[in-house]
Amino acid sequence: MSDIQQGFESLGQITGAPKGSGTEHIAIERERKVDKFGRAYATGKRKNAVARVWVKPGKGNITINGKTSDAYFARPVLRMMINQPFKVTEREGEFDVICTVLGSGLSGQAGAIRHGISKALADYEPALRPALKHAGFMTRDSRVVERKKYGRKKARRSFQFSKR
Repeated sequence: MSDIQQGFESLGQITGAPKGSGTEHIAIERERKVDKFGRAYATGKRKNAVARVWVKPGKGNITINGKTSDAYFARPVLRMMINQPFKVTEREGEFDVICTVLGSGLSGQAGAIRHGISKALADYEPALRPALKHAGFMTRDSRVVERKKYGRKKARRSFQFSKR
């Protein structure tokens, strides 16, 4: 029994971990990722929508597929969704956003753009990453529509049963 305990104590010496140190996190210093034009690029995804997003310093203009955000998203909720990363980081009106988005519907596209803006902001200014991560904008919402199965009416819905 004492051999086993001594074996465990020597294991701590082998790994070089100090006794009683617990789990210590090492802060990773991230570097800024900007292209030669001073833009940060990121890809955002939600459902089947994919958004390619470029963020650069500017006056707060958001261009989606060549249209303004007001023209592209008629519903104010979707425009609010896109502006959430700027509100959380307190950078409203400081960055211009140019993005192309395709696939899915308007709600999925708005979620993809928000994800892309968050990733691009974190690349442009790495200090903003913790705030964006805490708000949940850095995580990709991976929920997609389930496929239709053979012998079923929809993904899970069965055909109506009739005894006669």
